[in-house]
Amino acid sequence: MFDTHVNLHADAYAEDLGEVLTRARDAGVSRMLAICERLDSFPRVKAIADANADIWCSVGTHPHHAKDFTDTRPEELIARAQDPKVVAIGETGIDLHYGYSPQEQQEASFRAHIEAARETGLPLIVHTREADDLTANILEDESARGAFPILLHCYTGGPDLCQRGLKLGAFVSVSGILSFKSAKEVRAVIKDVPLDRVILETDCPYLTPMPYRGRRNEPAYLPYVADALADLHGSTREEIGAICEANALRLFTRVS
Repeated sequence: MFDTHVNLHADAYAEDLGEVLTRARDAGVSRMLAICERLDSFPRVKAIADANADIWCSVGTHPHHAKDFTDTRPEELIARAQDPKVVAIGETGIDLHYGYSPQEQQEASFRAHIEAARETGLPLIVHTREADDLTANILEDESARGAFPILLHCYTGGPDLCQRGLKLGAFVSVSGILSFKSAKEVRAVIKDVPLDRVILETDCPYLTPMPYRGRRNEPAYLPYVADALADLHGSTREEIGAICEANALRLFTRVS
């Protein structure tokens, strides 16, 4: 299986990252994508990728931190993305739930990341919360200027953004949220996504799937995300894992 969103440089793994990676591999997780959430974290994220043949990384700034990187230029992202271990741009997007960064700064950062994704051809990892229409409008506006690969990561939005994204060729990733009893609306949206557009992630150390909810999440729990998706489609962990891994490899074309 391919865990397409791991935050391995998080403080939660400071003491036992090696053991975490061993458990992931023992659980059948053969590839991981380490996510850069701030440009000043990139050296640490990339160091983890460089030290492990089965880990790749992204480059970018989460919308929460857009206020700290207001001078981010597409050229900077493009330059860092020349390294073959960098396989995606982001995560980026719009988050109006917490409002940690002003909306205009989030939008400017989002568009800079989109330009970098368009120029490099690398997938754009999109985070969105309470901003479905705005996110969809920006993606459609920018796609009209030139296509770029899109991943709607850890999807919890409504059906409209999802369907508008799919029309742009987007992939949709699901996390442990899919296994939560309270996530009925999320499951309803995901059930309508064609299986050839869905990929798996843990977003660890956050969003631990059932039956381990409440514990620190880690890549070894990815099979339980596969179980939740399998339940939606009357399938099996193994079949879903294989389908989603193939999908992820079609999206992240630099990953071998």
